[in-house]
Amino acid sequence: MFFKRKTEQVEDPPPARTETISPLATLRTRIEEAALPPHVREIVGKELEKIEKTDPSIAEYSIGFNYIELVLSLPWNLSSQYKLDLARAQSLLDARHCGLVQVKQRILEFLAAKTLCSKARQNILIVDDEEIARTNMAHILKKDGYHCHGANNGLEALSVLTREEIDLVITDLKMERMDGIELLQQINRIAPEIPVIMVTGFATVTSAVEALKKGAAHYLGKPVNLDELRKTVREVLEKKLFVEMGRGPILCFTGPPGTGKTSVGQAIAEALQRQFIRISLAGLRDEAELRGHRRTYVGALPGRIITELKRVGVNNPVFMLDEIDKIGQDFRGDPASVLLEVLDPEQNIRFIDNYLEVPFDLSRIMFIATANDLSKLPGPLRDRLEIIEFSGYTDHEKLQIAQQFILPRQLKAAGLTKSAIRFAPEALARVISDYTRESGLRNLERELADICRKIALLCLKSEGSEPVAEIDADTIAKLLGPRKFIREAAEAGAQVGIATGLVWAETGGEIISVETAMMPGSGTLQLTGSLGEVLQESARAVLSFIRSRTTEFGIIDNFFKDTDIHIHFPSGAIPKDGPSAGITIFAALLSLLTRRPAYRDVALTGEMTLSGRILPISGIREKLLAAKRAGVRRVLLPAANREEVAALGHDVKEGLELVLVAEAGEVVEQVLEEREYLLNF
Repeated sequence: MFFKRKTEQVEDPPPARTETISPLATLRTRIEEAALPPHVREIVGKELEKIEKTDPSIAEYSIGFNYIELVLSLPWNLSSQYKLDLARAQSLLDARHCGLVQVKQRILEFLAAKTLCSKARQNILIVDDEEIARTNMAHILKKDGYHCHGANNGLEALSVLTREEIDLVITDLKMERMDGIELLQQINRIAPEIPVIMVTGFATVTSAVEALKKGAAHYLGKPVNLDELRKTVREVLEKKLFVEMGRGPILCFTGPPGTGKTSVGQAIAEALQRQFIRISLAGLRDEAELRGHRRTYVGALPGRIITELKRVGVNNPVFMLDEIDKIGQDFRGDPASVLLEVLDPEQNIRFIDNYLEVPFDLSRIMFIATANDLSKLPGPLRDRLEIIEFSGYTDHEKLQIAQQFILPRQLKAAGLTKSAIRFAPEALARVISDYTRESGLRNLERELADICRKIALLCLKSEGSEPVAEIDADTIAKLLGPRKFIREAAEAGAQVGIATGLVWAETGGEIISVETAMMPGSGTLQLTGSLGEVLQESARAVLSFIRSRTTEFGIIDNFFKDTDIHIHFPSGAIPKDGPSAGITIFAALLSLLTRRPAYRDVALTGEMTLSGRILPISGIREKLLAAKRAGVRRVLLPAANREEVAALGHDVKEGLELVLVAEAGEVVEQVLEEREYLLNF
């Protein structure tokens, strides 16, 4: 008989029960642990109570939950610590950028001022009706290097505040004539930037809360723990100094494209050891992109400013607003008006994003704006900016930048080595003069990148043979083909009725030709070339001036009676306007009417009045650089710009004959051939 053996089965122990924590409980814990400002904590608490009573399946639940998540992720009190090192900043700017002397100087001046502020001795005012208490606190604080002043009551303290520069006030709460709360209110009214520490023997929760609500920075009880006093004073003053050093002027870098505005902003952030944020405002039309959408909209989001601060996690970055002059405007609002609140130090302390709906302090951010054309900025916005002009580079500076920065970068990008491929200075000069014509460096970098790619292709096709080791000027022509630009002023001969002018545009200085012609007619003046109103008025004023001086110019008095005159500015597709083409039009018209050819390699710039006076103009450096690129040998400038011309560097004026003129009569001998008569004005 066979029996089956009964096998014992061991049952697995039941799984351990894990307690699940609800998302709302986790959120409440995060709120309690977060260092939120009191007004923000109050709003977040109300929002949490609202979603606790809301069904999670309703859309309002996720909206409120996401809102609290955003508030908790913002850097309300988190700032990046940095140390100002002037020598390091200077070496960094010199290593990253060639030229830009005035721009670097302005940045170093800003850093120097901040450095001195951090090293200045700080003054503390101690207000207490007990002399022994004042003496003890002053004694211990003087050991830490502070300079202390004393006052017996609030009225004496106000008198000291009017005479001395005070950085911190330590005041007792109970005093005769004026107590600490009244003194705190007066300080908040006349000097709200001065922090106040309350000290009293009647330390209660109620009095502490009242003092903090009225603006006190801290609260200590008597008898004062001197170690705690020293620590509190140090923390309050460091926080105050940190806030003051974080604030600065709103810089606006303006200049032609490719002159290094964005890269200088990055260098400033690195020199200050701060986070760097850059947003482009080109084509921005909806102000909600900056200020955010209200939470009533489906898919509402905070603005780009709050979003970027959330990303970097600090409230004192260097914030670059790029292409600020290219902001659009339509029915969705005016984004430029939002920037008034963002950039104004008096308003950005309480910037309100539509999504956040809670004031956020932007005053610690160092804002930097960039623009090509300041005339497109609204007046109130431009008034809040400190303009720093980025001028174009000279050929010598471009050569240095190409050798030190651009070539090594492009050779590496093409897989070439500096030891195998060497560019002769003449080759780089050929690229600069014949293949690029700009104030900045972008086209130069494109051409050098093109050369490096072509060399890389030749290296692969050579199948192991030695690559071209020396790139000279002839090799440049073989690689890039025929030159793209000619020096039209230097290669054109003198012509009747055509004069060379210098103008300023968004891309920097430009050279233009003013062409004139006359034909039988009824005495009309025709202007073509997409001209603005200012330029048209200049042409009419010049014609009237010539008609009023026909005897001195040797012109028939009634020449305009049966003659039509046509003034044309080539490149009619490009809009032109401005007040600096007056003497160029005068030279072209006088050449036409006297039949005396005008030198094409002589350029003019300046506005002319109806009486023949030459008025000062701007953009001298950019115009002279444009003249050098075109091969001009002589430039006529207004005499009123004498000081600006004298301040220009040698490399800007090198190769140019600069002539300063104050009256229209002085122009004739410098521009027209065959000087047969002398003008008397």
